[in-house]
Amino acid sequence: MKILFLGDVMGRAGRAAITQHLARLRTEWRLDFVVVNGENASSGMGLTPDHAKGILAAGADCVTLGDHAFDQKDMLRFIETEPRILRPLNFAKEAPGKGARVFSDARGRKILVTQALGQVFMKRAFDDPFSHIEAVLKSHPLGGMVQASLVDMHCEATSEKMAMGHWCDGRASVVVGTHTHVPTGDAMILQGGTAYLTDAGMCGDYNSVIGMEKAEPMRRFITGMPKERFTPANGEATLSGLYIETDDRTGKATRVEMVRQGGRLAQSGPA
Repeated sequence: MKILFLGDVMGRAGRAAITQHLARLRTEWRLDFVVVNGENASSGMGLTPDHAKGILAAGADCVTLGDHAFDQKDMLRFIETEPRILRPLNFAKEAPGKGARVFSDARGRKILVTQALGQVFMKRAFDDPFSHIEAVLKSHPLGGMVQASLVDMHCEATSEKMAMGHWCDGRASVVVGTHTHVPTGDAMILQGGTAYLTDAGMCGDYNSVIGMEKAEPMRRFITGMPKERFTPANGEATLSGLYIETDDRTGKATRVEMVRQGGRLAQSGPA
């Protein structure tokens, strides 16, 4: 199975990049399944139903969220009607929607997609992500119920993302980190056959401070005083993410490549 994962969509620029590039990439790379993290797609804070529909219409098969899952209040209702949107498994027991779901590609192959929030350096305490992911992977074994599985680990600490990668090694096809908006250079296949990347980066304007217009973040760092709200940068965006190929029989990764398309970053992806 050929899978594309795209990191946090950041504001209008990120949405425009999805619309501009994703359909072409699906065709050129013969993608079977596309997952997009959309938790910053609406003004950098959450995801509205209309913007969710736009990302799905552009070619995403599934949209994951994150710690800003319900910053846009309309998502509280919309997520119950749109099964292709997933919130984190461990967000809150009473949260609407699902944190894991099995999807089918055009050939009928099954892929599990799930997401968890980390605990280290996050602004609020979330339940243990490892036990939540453990339960999902145990009930959806590779080569059994599903032909592939993807874990979106949404957290601050690189160590926590790496720990999740090794925790899932051999039991998930892919573990990819999101949230910090800076793409890392450590794409690899772990010993047990799981593709891993610490952070996919963002789909946004990199002439920015992690996707926000530079002036206000710089002012706060320099003076310690806020003056205005953060606003997403709206220059040309780069699509950042991870391309993975998996073996249908075992579900393990056979190829992994970092993706950078458009914008300011060097171009990369499967040849």
